[in-house]
Amino acid sequence: MQRRTVLQGVAAASALGGLPLGLGHAMTQTSSVSVETLPKLEGELTLYLGRGEGGLYENVLKAIEKRNPKLNLKIRRGGSAALANTIVAETKAGVNRADLFWAVDTGSIGMVTDAGAAKPLPVDLTTQLKEGFQYPSWSPVTGRVRTLPYNTQRVKPENIPDSVMALADSDLKIGWAPAYSSFQSFVTAMRILEGENATKAWLKGINRNAKKYAGELGVVMGVERGEVDIGFANHYYTLRLKSGKPDANVAIAYTNNDAGCLVNASGIVALSDGDLPVNFIRYLLSHEVQSYLAREAYEIPLVQNVAQPEGLASLSSLSPPDMDLRKLADLRPTLNIMREVGVL
Repeated sequence: MQRRTVLQGVAAASALGGLPLGLGHAMTQTSSVSVETLPKLEGELTLYLGRGEGGLYENVLKAIEKRNPKLNLKIRRGGSAALANTIVAETKAGVNRADLFWAVDTGSIGMVTDAGAAKPLPVDLTTQLKEGFQYPSWSPVTGRVRTLPYNTQRVKPENIPDSVMALADSDLKIGWAPAYSSFQSFVTAMRILEGENATKAWLKGINRNAKKYAGELGVVMGVERGEVDIGFANHYYTLRLKSGKPDANVAIAYTNNDAGCLVNASGIVALSDGDLPVNFIRYLLSHEVQSYLAREAYEIPLVQNVAQPEGLASLSSLSPPDMDLRKLADLRPTLNIMREVGVL
């Protein structure tokens, strides 16, 4: 699939001078904002970037740099968890090398906010985000929902339980990727919501009738080929497969109010004071960037009034569990349980 241009039409748009969107900006935003209304970015910024989405985040950054020639953006790349640990260590040492941290998961965000490294964000920025995704010290960028991809030739939707816990007692052949980070975040949510004993029992039950894959795209492909009946995966893997193969034998089912329909997010944290880091975040929440990531990465835009990817149930129709996503940072007990049960 050919990648479309990020921030379509922006390069040709005239600079409007930009609204003075600093902390003194009094107007409260309740919807997405176009980059054409944003202030120019001038000065030096260091961004710690957690790798993700096959270069699409890099495309966004290049487009922002092109629109803001006086921005000197320095980028340190790495895994989100590793960069979060670096920020925590730098904070403890009284060193501030990064101005921003863009992570692919909220667990890494939680490590940074818990360390006291995050700077508060202005209300006019956070209120652009959908209800339930407004936080004072970090901003979600895009979301992903846990789903049950199933083979439409082998499984009838009415035979899929609406509780993820019930799958441990089903006769369905299940595909999973227990070594995959998103799956481990899902199990962490289950441990927090259901308790360690219930999570252990669930892992044992699933393991009796499961096929392992290296990643969740592999899970979805295995479901489509009929190697398994159903699987666990983030929503976008199914949407990406179906974009290239519309008649694929796979569809998405959702559970109800449990870890099986957890909505997780990529997010960004300001690590230094001033308008420049905050205004950079405004670009990531712009209508153009949110639409681009929804269209090309099939991620869920978390800013209000931006269309979500086709083929996905609306967030308002889903029933994800009510939990602080930053708690997903506590992975160690999850990994201990998974090793104890023998799935890692």
